[in-house]
Amino acid sequence: MNDQSGIQWPEHYHPQNCPVHVRNELDMAAQPERVWAWLVRAPLWPSWYVNSANLRILEGAGEVLEPGTRFRWKTFGVTITSTVLEYVPNERLAWDAKGIGVDAYHAWLLRPSAKGCDVLTEETQHGWLARLGQLFLPKRMSKYHQIWLESLQDKALSGFPDSD
Repeated sequence: MNDQSGIQWPEHYHPQNCPVHVRNELDMAAQPERVWAWLVRAPLWPSWYVNSANLRILEGAGEVLEPGTRFRWKTFGVTITSTVLEYVPNERLAWDAKGIGVDAYHAWLLRPSAKGCDVLTEETQHGWLARLGQLFLPKRMSKYHQIWLESLQDKALSGFPDSD
């Protein structure tokens, strides 16, 4: 069922099993290593992605996401706890996101392109809050994920993040 060239969905979060699914993609003029470096430094997200706040690593080594890292953060006004479930350096990153009324899966796929790096991000959601958001603000998640991609591109084009 899973295509190796696309998102590797756990069955529970597969788009066909979820009431909410968004997909955004941007071909960036930046190398995958730079995009990855900004993406895995989650504690920096609030400094450049407007829809993230209060990010704290709960379990994991240091300030960089890696397999099994647990982190808590606020997005779309909801505090959620996430665990990194998929991790292939410079290629794939995915985490779950659990909070009141939300059970989600957010995945990133980085693929080299003629321009630099094609970045695909997709999210699926279960839960009453997810359904309400989709009903009353159907384009909000797609809009903010596009902002996330564009902001990630800006950061990647600026170079690598400072080392810890």
